[in-house]
Amino acid sequence: MSIYQKFFNETVDENGKLIDLEVHYPENFNFGYDVIDEIAAKTPDKRALVWCNTQGEEHIFSFSDISRESNRVANVLLAAGVKRGDRVMLALKRHYEYWFTVIALHKIGAIMVPVTHMLTPDDIIYRLEAAKINAIICTTQNDVPEHMMEAVQRTGMDCKLWTLKEGVEGFACLNTAAKQAPDTLERQETLATDPIAIYFTSGTTEQPKGVIHDFAYPLAHFVTAKYWQGTKDGGLHFTVSETGWAKSSWGKLYGQWLNECAVMVYDFDNFEPKQMANIIRKYGVTSFCAPPTIYRYMTRKASLDFPALEHASTAGEYMSPDIFEKFKEATGLDVREGYGQTETALLLANFIGAPSKDGALGIPSAQYHIELRNEDGELAKDEEIGEIVVVPKNGQHPIGVLCGYLDDEVRYKKVWRGGVFHTGDAIYRDKDGYYWFHGRFDDIIKSGGYRIGPYEIEEVLMKHPAVLECSVIGVPDKLRGQAIKAIVVLAPGYTASKELDRELRDFCNSQLAEYKWLRIIEFTEAMDKTISGKIKKAEQRRAEEARS
Repeated sequence: MSIYQKFFNETVDENGKLIDLEVHYPENFNFGYDVIDEIAAKTPDKRALVWCNTQGEEHIFSFSDISRESNRVANVLLAAGVKRGDRVMLALKRHYEYWFTVIALHKIGAIMVPVTHMLTPDDIIYRLEAAKINAIICTTQNDVPEHMMEAVQRTGMDCKLWTLKEGVEGFACLNTAAKQAPDTLERQETLATDPIAIYFTSGTTEQPKGVIHDFAYPLAHFVTAKYWQGTKDGGLHFTVSETGWAKSSWGKLYGQWLNECAVMVYDFDNFEPKQMANIIRKYGVTSFCAPPTIYRYMTRKASLDFPALEHASTAGEYMSPDIFEKFKEATGLDVREGYGQTETALLLANFIGAPSKDGALGIPSAQYHIELRNEDGELAKDEEIGEIVVVPKNGQHPIGVLCGYLDDEVRYKKVWRGGVFHTGDAIYRDKDGYYWFHGRFDDIIKSGGYRIGPYEIEEVLMKHPAVLECSVIGVPDKLRGQAIKAIVVLAPGYTASKELDRELRDFCNSQLAEYKWLRIIEFTEAMDKTISGKIKKAEQRRAEEARS
């Protein structure tokens, strides 16, 4: 029996599509003990983690390795006074120690607070103070220890500090201490309702929000991994994500190991398409998930000969139709899109066992009761813009949906108003039951009495070869209320000009209804983005309002 069958009863149709899922787990469920240690006891040599870096270093860890090494780290933390409920900031990039440390934190009931290594000292200070951090474990690379120390000193906070190598002033070495610690651990008391993680969102419209998940959260990614990403027992799954973001938990940890599928980790700083393609080939990756940007560069610059690859998926941003087509032509595989938020697990996807529609977010997950509601709170009709909401089944809080915002009960009540979880995303459903992204409600443009999603205009504009990147916003307009403006980064070989401005507007507007016509184009060298790579549309809008 696979480990996941202890927690799930699946119902699938004749095509293998999941149509119903029952979830059951003990009140003290703990992923570290009840999944990792159980797999290690049953099949100790089963491959769990395949790790390599750009310097040619390679390590392969079994589930028994993960179990033992996480016990060692747990013992180090316990001896230092880190306890259940303490908040531990992790800035470990893609180093393999991240996986030991996360499982160790789960085992002792401490709360992980993953962050990207790209944070500035000011960014770190915001997170230290917001999350009331008790300890920090970080990489030695990219000046991270120096930034962490500066932030700690400026706040005056008393944090325990570890890094991964000896000789960093002010920091103890986690690896040295772990080597000397016992590799056994008595089970610590935790509850499924305890907080397990705090993820900070990208902060596209305001300061990043702290999203709190509980110890049941790992179970929510079983569907993510098996029925969207296509992981399998004995397979090797590769999600391209740094560990500072929730996407890492979606694709590099919980669902994959619930399916007893090994995780492929490539530790790199600068993305190089040919190198990544070589990793997929060399290690026999069976399932792959990456943002559209990765696919875009790989289809242009790398060989897509992947004999072992069986499934491909994507999420997070727009992917143009030609990329879907090029990847399928080269590999025979659909790239299956999916949708969810930091606050949730996977909500919509082009699931395995059902036809995949390029560009569509897919259909609702059988794990949730999902509705599309219009402005009046009523069920939206096909082709009508609405908001995705999650409705509790049988009055039970849905697993994988946040259990709180950090010190912000008002915001939490707002997203749960009316007894349902509001995503805030504008989406519509086609006649086949597939859902399509329209935009964030905050980003909706109101022009001439029409409500227009910037995404649909960006989708058209991105088809032009001169457009490398674009962002569509509404700007003040006396006649229409708002006019539609595109901010454009040009592809190499193109130069901004009046002629190109006219060409792009004609190209775009010839494919759009008149009320959606693009009126203004601004060429720029680069977009202002969050550290997770999301364009700061709110700042673009504020800049326009200041000019008017």
